[in-house]
Amino acid sequence: MSDQRQRSIGERVLESAVRLAAATWDSRLIAAYALGSLAHGGFSIHVSDIDLGLVLSDPLQVRDPQTVETLSSTLLASGVPMADRLSIFWGSQATLSGEATGGRFPALDRLDLKEYGHLLVGQDIRSELPTPSLRELVVEGASFALRSLSTPEVTAILHDPTTLASAGVRTLTKRVLFPVRFLFTAQTGQIGRNDTAVEYFTSRQTGPAADLARNACAWRERPPDADDRTVLASLETGLLPLYRLFLDDYTPRLRQYGALDLAYAFQEWRRHLE
Repeated sequence: MSDQRQRSIGERVLESAVRLAAATWDSRLIAAYALGSLAHGGFSIHVSDIDLGLVLSDPLQVRDPQTVETLSSTLLASGVPMADRLSIFWGSQATLSGEATGGRFPALDRLDLKEYGHLLVGQDIRSELPTPSLRELVVEGASFALRSLSTPEVTAILHDPTTLASAGVRTLTKRVLFPVRFLFTAQTGQIGRNDTAVEYFTSRQTGPAADLARNACAWRERPPDADDRTVLASLETGLLPLYRLFLDDYTPRLRQYGALDLAYAFQEWRRHLE
């Protein structure tokens, strides 16, 4: 399937979601943006999320979180292909500027909005938003990684990746490429687009971890067969070294930023990967 054909499927999900958002919030919807790979390139029909950014008028209202959930569930029930891939980031100009709390718009996604957001409807307010600091990107990325990747289940997979090899291409590539992208962002202050992050990582690393990163990037476009033994072999040799590189890079950064609880948690996580 051509890149344009893949993009058009994702774009239809965004179009449907934006119509629902406009009907739901009416004049409170200041702007809607395509984010992620549909904005900056690299969309894969096999693995990519479909990221939508919504900016609402100030102040946010108590019912807004539930309204976002309802929008997602309504779109999913509509039968639009790939609606289950939709991920909505939302807030107001005040929350995006750090002047108020609320919404869901992590630092990395605010940077994505600022640099690559593609306006779908409304008024483009990106020039009025601050750029997240490198400290915000690293600390929030570390918190996300700790919640999602340091669980006992994922730790068991890192030691014995047999389950991951057969888990499907989305889970497989995300488990491999998340640390590669985190490293890229910490070392450059930029969005970790998969191809760019892998190119950067493999220009600085050699061996099984670099080979695995290259393979995972290729798997995004050409999912491997479930019985492909080379997938498991690549995971068995490269997965633990990749995660150790990530943790060894982030732990001193977190100490430097004064995020001592996170640094300690990363140190303990690293110990479990020995």
